Amino acid sequence: MNFYAVAAIYKFEMARTYRTLGQSIASPVLSTVLYFVVFGSAIGSRISDIDGINYGAFIVPGLIMLTVLAQSVSNASFGIYFPRFAGTIYEVLSAPMSFIEIVMGYVGAAASKSIIIGLIILATASFFVPLEIRHPVWMITFLVLTSVTFSLLGFIIGIWADGFEKLQLIPLLVITPLAFLGGSFYSINMLPPIWQKISLANPVVYLISGFRWSFFEQSDVRLSVSIGMVLFFLVAGFALTAWIFKTGYRLRN
Repeated sequence: MNFYAVAAIYKFEMARTYRTLGQSIASPVLSTVLYFVVFGSAIGSRISDIDGINYGAFIVPGLIMLTVLAQSVSNASFGIYFPRFAGTIYEVLSAPMSFIEIVMGYVGAAASKSIIIGLIILATASFFVPLEIRHPVWMITFLVLTSVTFSLLGFIIGIWADGFEKLQLIPLLVITPLAFLGGSFYSINMLPPIWQKISLANPVVYLISGFRWSFFEQSDVRLSVSIGMVLFFLVAGFALTAWIFKTGYRLRN
């Protein structure tokens, strides 16, 4: 394992974040504050507790997941797209590195940014509502696994995209709607039975449900199912990435 190469890519990608702190950190935090003002205060004051949990506190895991999903995909897709766009990706591919090391560098940096933002949002939320994390280890586990999984997805999108417009196509038309409909601001148990069954086809439901369980021990699906789905998506993303490097899809031409 060439750890020097992994560290070089990782540090380069992280340095890009330091140069754009306003966009990378301040923007998600400001968005979270606005969500709390609108949903937590204006709307939340008119909504009763959900499963015995204050609505303002109930939406915190969903808000974190909503931001982490978007940031993971965005950071990873831009991180690999620009080397392709500038042509410097060929220098990376010709270096004595395996695809695992390349992926570890780019995906690791994107996931790290998302985890940091998620923790900042969690700290910000604590100023608005009282929070109790009953299973902090599981909370960190879900946060890390989700960040890595969707960073892999973003990495794949960055390789697939042949223009700046396509970089935003899947996040805007697929990821964001699934996140909003995945129980970020409500429990799917509040829906009519037919819509509860339809919601179970949304993979984001399992991510948010497991993450929310780590806070309140309340979830829409079993914890084991949530963990299984996260691991399934992680393995699927890694397998597709391995296929891309094996075939050279959108990398060698």
